[in-house]
Amino acid sequence: MPFADVRLLPDGFSLPELKWREMLFVGALRPEGDAYVRDPSRPLQAFAAGDLFPCGVRFRVAARRDGRVHLQRLPDGPV
Repeated sequence: MPFADVRLLPDGFSLPELKWREMLFVGALRPEGDAYVRDPSRPLQAFAAGDLFPCGVRFRVAARRDGRVHLQRLPDGPV
């Protein structure tokens, strides 16, 4: 069953802090410089909101509040 607790925002999306930590723990997302990227060799649960973390796209944590992490895609560029 796809993970459904994603909130789409005008400038990104947010998900629960625990889900964010889980993705970092299993290595599905990894830090790269001041951003995060998807590691395609690691498992990542499907999201009901679609492909939120496509390979080759960088993300940054824009804010943490109310137990949620707000993420934004960074402009295109080499990963």
